[in-house]
Order: sequence, then C-alpha cells, then structure tokens
Amino acid sequence: MAIPSRKGMNRRHFLATGAALIGAPALAQDVNEGTTEIERDINTVVRRNISSFRTLDWQPYFNNLNGGAILVDISSRALHFWEDNGRYHLYPSSVPLTEDLTRRGRTEVVRKVEGPSWRPTPSMKKRNPEWPDFVGPGPDNPLGTHALYLSWTYYRIHGTHDTRKIGRRSSNGCIGLYNEHIAELFGMAKVGTQVLLI
Repeated sequence: MAIPSRKGMNRRHFLATGAALIGAPALAQDVNEGTTEIERDINTVVRRNISSFRTLDWQPYFNNLNGGAILVDISSRALHFWEDNGRYHLYPSSVPLTEDLTRRGRTEVVRKVEGPSWRPTPSMKKRNPEWPDFVGPGPDNPLGTHALYLSWTYYRIHGTHDTRKIGRRSSNGCIGLYNEHIAELFGMAKVGTQVLLI
C-alpha cells in the first residue's frame, strides 16, 4: 500500500491509511492462532508459542523453596527457577518432540556435570541408527556445555549448541536451554533441587 506524500496527506488520506494499517494484522492472523505446533524439521520455519511465556508464583507448585525449585511448563516451553531466597528466573526452553517422549511429575537434580558427554538411549538409537554411540564434550555434543541430571533415568536439563531448538518441540525427552542460560542455572541449582514438569 502506497502512503501518500506529506504534501498530499489530508485528513481523509490519514484516516484511510490508519484504518488499513490497523486492519492489516487481522488479515495476517493464522486460523490456528493460540495452538502449539509439533515441529518435524528443525530447518522448517515455524511460529513460536510465546503467548504463555509469563512469570509465575512458586506457591501453587511447591511447599517450600529449600534448595531452590525448578518448574518446567511444557506447553509454554518455559523453565522457571526460584532460588531458595525467592529470587526468580525465567528461561525459554526446548521440550520433547512428541507427547509419548514427554514425562511429567516431580523429580530432583541428582547430579551436575560441566562439559557432559552424551550417549543416545537405546530407544533413540533404534529410531536413529545412524547416530554415533558416544559424543564427548565439545561443540558437537547435544547436551551443550552443562547438564543437570534428574532422578529419572535418561532425563536431563541441559544446554544446546543448536540455538534453533529453543522455543520448539525438538528434544527426545530432555529440557534444553541456551548454553548461557544453563550455565547460569547450573551455578544456582544444587544437587537436591526439586523439579516439577507440568
């Protein structure tokens, strides 16, 4: 749409242009607005679900903040962390690719590893036989720079070198953060920090 020059701008042009610009977002809206997508290919451009990325209070989810508390909201793809003094942190995350890979409930941090190594689980290897059996620490490691191991076997909160994954359904069960965010969380969370995935 051409906007008339300042010289040719009058009240009627101004109102018509303003009305057209106000109406433009409505024309561009997606019929499925508000729904979350399941990404199939990390290279595909997708719409992120940011509508639920908001701050939360810890009281509905935890009885106390002893040792800190991590809440992962799968739907909004956000990780919430409260230090034991109540200080709050909010991080965008990647979440499991499908519902059958998703686990919800209470767990805790049982181990912290800087520079983690990675081995695919048996089910990952079955789905992706071309994957290597082992990847040491470094830029090719899917766990990024730091990992918080949970009491559930094979489940972790970890970093990623592939920043396209954050904000998407892209993992095989783990929760991923930007490397700078997992490094920050790693410094604050403790072995024994309570974790809830909803």
